[in-house]
Amino acid sequence: MLKRLVTSREAILLGAIVVLLGLIATRFPAFVAPANLANVFNDTSPLILLALGQMVVILTKCIDLSVAANLALSGMVVSMLNVVAPGVPVPVILVVAVGLGTLMGMFNGLLVWKVSIPPIVVTLGTMTIYRGIIFLISNGKWVNSHEMSPAFKAFPRAAFLGLPVLSWIAIFAVIAFFVLMTRTTLGRAFYAVGGHPHAAVYAGINVGRTQFWAYTLSGALAGLTGYLWVSRYAVAYVDIAGGFELTVVAACVIGGISIAGGLGSVGGALLGALFLGVVSNALPVINVSPFWQLAISGGAIIIAVAFNAQANRTKGRVILKSAEHAA
Repeated sequence: MLKRLVTSREAILLGAIVVLLGLIATRFPAFVAPANLANVFNDTSPLILLALGQMVVILTKCIDLSVAANLALSGMVVSMLNVVAPGVPVPVILVVAVGLGTLMGMFNGLLVWKVSIPPIVVTLGTMTIYRGIIFLISNGKWVNSHEMSPAFKAFPRAAFLGLPVLSWIAIFAVIAFFVLMTRTTLGRAFYAVGGHPHAAVYAGINVGRTQFWAYTLSGALAGLTGYLWVSRYAVAYVDIAGGFELTVVAACVIGGISIAGGLGSVGGALLGALFLGVVSNALPVINVSPFWQLAISGGAIIIAVAFNAQANRTKGRVILKSAEHAA
């Protein structure tokens, strides 16, 4: 059991993060101070939230490339709502953001489930549609900090037990998804649909409906992150979080979530996001070129995919070898 723990993807990735922090500490010791690490976690919280949603989608053999556009549209809508009606309470803002994100996720899920359009085509299309809607409703204009109410901007920054609310939301989301994936029928269905779709059908699991719920969860988290993003950075515009969907997919892949579906964990998604968060926060501090940041992230993705492919091949050889001996 100890050997299995040491060789698990999560343990290896955690070790890589620790080594990375150690290397950074030799150049800039203040980076590994508890207060700064808490700031890094807070900066990475939006990525953690989106990675959790992307994880359940990828587990079902799908992908959601519209998460950043969903985030941007939800963020723009609540920002414009705040400008028009600054007295609207934050809980209502949250409901609007999550509700809008959920609807966009459901739209993706319905197209995959009922119309049987390939997931990558669906989400590439809706990504463009959502970005276009942002431009139409905003006329290409920004919503800036001075136009947002103090309460709107203060929520994600409010501290509780030494951590901002944004960090607590990410922590609670990780706990909630851990329970979902390990203790509920829906969580088991996500793994079954991605790992053994034909067996899942025989077990009475509706593959399309399960994928629909995966997209719904991803959309809800993207909507929530949309409000948290624009309120924390106090700005909303058409291209907000542009290209961030690729970072989200990268976090999942680095965390061991298999693009082929059916393999991955909440811990892996969390560690994959934290790895990218440490890289993006640390390299500028130690005066490393942003191009190296991209190279390190890209290299980590290739290594993670290769590691996963090798693990699958090894598993296949063991099965064949066992069958040969049985014969």
